[in-house]
Amino acid sequence: MQRLIRTVTTAALVAALFVGAAVPATAGDYDDPFFLGWTQFLPAVETDFTATTENDCPNGSNHCVDNVIREMTRRYNQLGCDHDAVFAFTYLLTTEEYRNAVEDPNFFEDNAFVNHQDAVFADYYFEAFDDWHRGRIDQVPPAWRIAFHAGENEEITGMGNILLGMNAHVNRDLPFVLAAIGLTKPDGTSRKPDHDRVNDFLNEVNQYLLNEAAAVHDPTIDDGDVPGTTIDNSQSVQLLASWREGAWRNAERLANAETEAEYLAIAQEIEDEAALIGIGLRESYRYNGVTNGDTNARNAFCAANWESR
Repeated sequence: MQRLIRTVTTAALVAALFVGAAVPATAGDYDDPFFLGWTQFLPAVETDFTATTENDCPNGSNHCVDNVIREMTRRYNQLGCDHDAVFAFTYLLTTEEYRNAVEDPNFFEDNAFVNHQDAVFADYYFEAFDDWHRGRIDQVPPAWRIAFHAGENEEITGMGNILLGMNAHVNRDLPFVLAAIGLTKPDGTSRKPDHDRVNDFLNEVNQYLLNEAAAVHDPTIDDGDVPGTTIDNSQSVQLLASWREGAWRNAERLANAETEAEYLAIAQEIEDEAALIGIGLRESYRYNGVTNGDTNARNAFCAANWESR
């Protein structure tokens, strides 16, 4: 299993460097023919049922998602044109698309539980965000430190900011969230079908997400657009699907750890791998003054186009 996780994670890094600024060109529905929902065919590893150890939104109502969106909006507005804002913007739009999806009470097998997960997952980002911005740097996970430091020092492109945030939140945070709230239902069946179902609305939001970020924060974000095709959309979604599959597998490893020492060793591997991917992304998307724009032009563009949400 450990070999599988390392293979998925390494492949994700290679994919990230290949994708660059690729973005979707056209809007569509959740059945984009180029989206390959391959993760649903990978079996879940059997784990014992563990009741949630997190307390956010235990009833799983849609109002919990509304509360998350309000908190995300508040933080996004607080950032303005800070380079951290581009990830905050894309995360906000993604959560808004999720809220649209769960208007259908049957979108997931267990909408309420996934709403609960959404709230817990967002709190991991909020906690890292608050610790960084209040100077509690030692409390910030390494992958998030890399992302926030690159944003604060305006070191990388807007696409780099997005990918660094995604890496920290998916490759680092998500395994711990999944393991904490439980991978199986009370009847012993796996929650992985709902985990994989998330990829459907991620596919939808990705068809406009980066175009909107480019229109507000950094015009270079959509430089990889291929008009009239969905090839670029598929690349971006498959990267995220790969990261989410790796997160599930790492959560299984955490859940199946037989001793505290084994759990801590797995947790350290997750931290180290996410940090390593973050370092690679940071170097790949660093401003070079030649081919990927510059921070002054980006700041001026945002100042002219940014609006609160």
